[in-house]
Amino acid sequence: MRHRGGYNVPLQGKPSREVHVLPPPETLYLPLRSRRLRFSQVCVGEGQEVRPGEVLARDVGDHGVPLLAPRAGTVRLGAVARHIVLENVVEAEEEPFDPREEAEHIPKGMGATGIKRYKLLELGAWQFFCDAHSGQVPNPFGIPQAVIVSTIRLEPFLARGDVQMRKRLSSFTRGLEQLQGLLEYQPIHLVVPDVKSEFAAKVRETLRGYAWVKMTQVPLRYGLDGFHVLARALGLKRDPDRPVWGLTAEGVLAVDRALTLSRPSTVRIVAVGGPGAGKAVHVKAMAGYPVQKILEACEVGERVRVVAGGALTGEAWPPEQMGLDTECAGLTILPDEVPRKLLGWARPGWNVQSFSPYYLSHLRKPFVERLTTGVRGERRACVSCQLCEEVCPAGIWPHLIHKYLYQDKLEQAEAARLDLCTECGLCAYVCPSKLELLQQFQKAKADIQAELAEEAEDLEEAAAGKEVGQ
Repeated sequence: MRHRGGYNVPLQGKPSREVHVLPPPETLYLPLRSRRLRFSQVCVGEGQEVRPGEVLARDVGDHGVPLLAPRAGTVRLGAVARHIVLENVVEAEEEPFDPREEAEHIPKGMGATGIKRYKLLELGAWQFFCDAHSGQVPNPFGIPQAVIVSTIRLEPFLARGDVQMRKRLSSFTRGLEQLQGLLEYQPIHLVVPDVKSEFAAKVRETLRGYAWVKMTQVPLRYGLDGFHVLARALGLKRDPDRPVWGLTAEGVLAVDRALTLSRPSTVRIVAVGGPGAGKAVHVKAMAGYPVQKILEACEVGERVRVVAGGALTGEAWPPEQMGLDTECAGLTILPDEVPRKLLGWARPGWNVQSFSPYYLSHLRKPFVERLTTGVRGERRACVSCQLCEEVCPAGIWPHLIHKYLYQDKLEQAEAARLDLCTECGLCAYVCPSKLELLQQFQKAKADIQAELAEEAEDLEEAAAGKEVGQ
């Protein structure tokens, strides 16, 4: 594989490898939305008693992906807006899941494979799958051209693959075997870090005998771990009818849990890191766990900004969201400082990480930066330094696309391959002009999709009108 771009961002507050198990909560606050999912179809009623693994709601727009009850409890629907609240939460035995009872939902001709895939969907494991090119949830009953399993996750601060696998390597290998059973002749590309460590060597040695797994080593540079980048490097082209499935180490473990143990996937390992966290750790918590209790357990003080996700691609935690959503893999805690520092333009940058060689910090040995919410210096127009182009793992020219979008030239931006943007956030991080490139590109891609959808709707209406005329 050929690699270009990528950049590691050394930030203060890296979580330790140990996983802390949080105490059982009394109440769970399950959000009805996450980064990709919208659970619009509520399947329970007010005051209903539910058991672990029971379906609370579904995302009808994403193949019916369910929101599952992590524990037994009493449903409250109106207590908190856009949440399903479970009160009087207790542990209870999970009822055995028999997918054959729902056989009418399984496409004919898929047999045992269809049953397994339906089981993954109903037990909450399918939400860990993504289309490598689009990032969306793929069709559970579709046929992929290949599967990419990545054991690396390099954005700070998200739960890392080595932390997920360290004490569950046998479960991971068993999950790979279960995954292979879902396929026919499609290959599984296993992506491992190109590093020399005892654990990495153990993983490679354990999986060396799996002839149906194609192992690929990738340099530890953030941006190169994105599924879109990996698919292109492996020569796997975008095909709407035959997507490339992407799956992290956590997803393979969820596959094992669902198909080997017939248990739902309701608990995640979440990284809590950043300079604002008194204890930077990984925590094991279920969906709906009160976020405030997580912050208290990690000794997070006042005047901080909680970011849902990583330091480069995360978004400010919505103040109205009270519990962990089903996709949260990390909480980044940043000191919330004033937007500007006094005479910030005159500071030489000794304590500031920069990809640019023109900061004074370039003379220092490698160090970790204490990232805050403060803006250092002034925002300004693009200076065409091309640093964004150097770090871009997709091989596009972010500075050119930015200029097209600034002039409202959406078609030219699309022709410059805006669609290849992986939304890793590196271009915005290294930009000395502090341009919000990530948000700009995300909005432009959404606008393009909206235009395409509108054009498709117009074509359908025109075709329908033609049939009526005939």
